[in-house]
Amino acid sequence: METTDWKYAAAPESTDHIKLKNRYDLFINGEFVKPNSKKYFATINPATEEKLADVADANEKDVDLAVNAAKNAYDKVWKKMPAKERAKYIFRIARLMQERAREFSVIETMNGGKPIRESRDIDVPLAANHFFYYAGWADKLDYAFPNLSTGKAGKKPESLGVAGQIIPWNFPLLMAAWKIAPALATGNTVVLKPAETTPLTALKLAELIQESGLPDGVVNIITGFGKTGAALVNHPKVSKVAFTGSTDVGKLIQKSLAGTNKKITLELGGKAANIVFDDAPIDQAVEGIVNGIFFNQGHVCCAGSRLFVQENVADIVIAKLKQRLETLIVGNPLDKNTDIGAINSKEQLDKINSYIKIGIDEGAEIYQSKCSVPTKGFFCKPTLFLHTSQSHRIVQEEIFGPVLAIQTFRTIEEVIEKANNIPYGLSAGVWTDKGSKIFNLTTKLRAGVVWANTYNKFDPASPFGGYKESGFGREGGLHGLMPYLNL
Repeated sequence: METTDWKYAAAPESTDHIKLKNRYDLFINGEFVKPNSKKYFATINPATEEKLADVADANEKDVDLAVNAAKNAYDKVWKKMPAKERAKYIFRIARLMQERAREFSVIETMNGGKPIRESRDIDVPLAANHFFYYAGWADKLDYAFPNLSTGKAGKKPESLGVAGQIIPWNFPLLMAAWKIAPALATGNTVVLKPAETTPLTALKLAELIQESGLPDGVVNIITGFGKTGAALVNHPKVSKVAFTGSTDVGKLIQKSLAGTNKKITLELGGKAANIVFDDAPIDQAVEGIVNGIFFNQGHVCCAGSRLFVQENVADIVIAKLKQRLETLIVGNPLDKNTDIGAINSKEQLDKINSYIKIGIDEGAEIYQSKCSVPTKGFFCKPTLFLHTSQSHRIVQEEIFGPVLAIQTFRTIEEVIEKANNIPYGLSAGVWTDKGSKIFNLTTKLRAGVVWANTYNKFDPASPFGGYKESGFGREGGLHGLMPYLNL
């Protein structure tokens, strides 16, 4: 890997042990097969702009082959298999992922641009934990959903069939685990399409699935662009669609499935309010603010991209936040000391920069870190906007980058009104020393997830999802099983 553009605080993570193929085919019916389209596209490292591999571009015929493979595996093998046996396969996938954690971490960072520290310490362990968690549920579904009228065990929950799953580029491996694990635990089979910019860990997962001995066709992984996803969503043999991505695409999927009997869950955009009261632990809150917006370069649907600070502590919070920005290292994602890695693509960087210009044109006061950024690759300095208002586009619209819009407030009623006054409702954060204040806000904030005196904490046992234009349905926990069952 070219290193002349980097200034290291420490030696970068070695990539010598990483084995990437020059070309990746489609994973259908337990083997890698060449696409009928005969087309491939390049996937790159956003930190260096170097090509990592060529990846198959699936057409409608390829999608049809994958769905039929999944349907055949469902009818003949998977739905007939005892739940305890299904659990063993899911558990084995989790164990293999742990054994190959270093490889997955490095590939996730190379293909996605996120710091290796996040891939290694958060993404890969949490992905494995999702498989472990749902392996435990596989043989307990009869007890998980008792008949609501009697409180006793009711009719046995039934799987749906083939689940068509589409995942985004910000957490490729973790989102694959969020989708695949509950689908398998409930007895469904899967056709998964990763994002076109970050397909490599999903394809590595396909290799792991082969190694696990999972029956052929139970999980199929196909790559491609929007047309590939559309063909999967609209395939007549797909019984369930699970999508994580932009609100605009989610609306198109919902419209295309109107009038069908397919189940659907959508986890879409967000514009979370991170609220700091005057009785909050200030230094801890500042760290939470930084984690809330700069984790994964702000490529997080639940990012705390709107900061509300109570007026009488606003000056000290903003001063400390500016100081903290100057300590953040922007650079090589493979360096374990890097705080902010590469933006996922040039297209996304252009979008972020356009919003930064919009914020300036709207009259907000900009503050950017004085750090240097690499001359090659797609990078953005951590950015604050002060003196913003509810009418500003940078307050209302999802930027999906390391950009924080700051407002002040006086009363609880005022901040609740401002926090809820957006199209989204995915997440929020509250910082205060008063438990009563926390419980007051959590009942009034229209957000699916509310963190108190922390931010961006996830657990497989905890459901995740939103309100309004942030989508519907839940992933994670017991709630994450329900969209994959007829109850």
